[in-house]
Amino acid sequence: MSTSHMKEQSFLGGRIPPEIESMSKNLKDLDQDTFRKLLKAVVSALEGKDSRDALKILSEAVRIPTTALKQETFKDDLRDLKIPEEFISDFSSVVFGNRRLSLEAASSQSDPHLPSLQQLQWRVDVAISTGSLSRALQPSVLMQMKLSDGSYKQFEVPVSKFQELRYNVALILKEMNDLEKRNVLKIQD
Repeated sequence: MSTSHMKEQSFLGGRIPPEIESMSKNLKDLDQDTFRKLLKAVVSALEGKDSRDALKILSEAVRIPTTALKQETFKDDLRDLKIPEEFISDFSSVVFGNRRLSLEAASSQSDPHLPSLQQLQWRVDVAISTGSLSRALQPSVLMQMKLSDGSYKQFEVPVSKFQELRYNVALILKEMNDLEKRNVLKIQD
């Protein structure tokens, strides 16, 4: 067979993935302006750019717990933003529908975060002999933290600094408790 009569293989390989077949069937119902916006978002994502600006409404809405965000309030907010009515129901079905859990999981995975504290061990240590007489026989608190990324951090704190830390943590907890009593942080229905 000559090469001019031979069909070249598709860039997708020998078998077209079902996602591609499904997409091509749905493209006929899409207007060109919407397609270009979707294509622009995909290209931005492939280039490593943050394409969340196009999806800002959804990402912000998914971050708010459903106990604090009511569906009618969400729809009213979208109307205030002059979102067409036919899109409001689509936004609402995504934010309040059965895919919310997977969106929340994906959102939390992509958010920058630090490792959390898994374990904390401590002991009081007294240095009997050191190079400095001022440090000799002075107690200190030796702390070791295990973080969620598997790393260990170890540090030593003089007792005076440990007492300062303990006092400030207690003070912050008291202030948070006082704020809760004044209903400043409670979510109203």
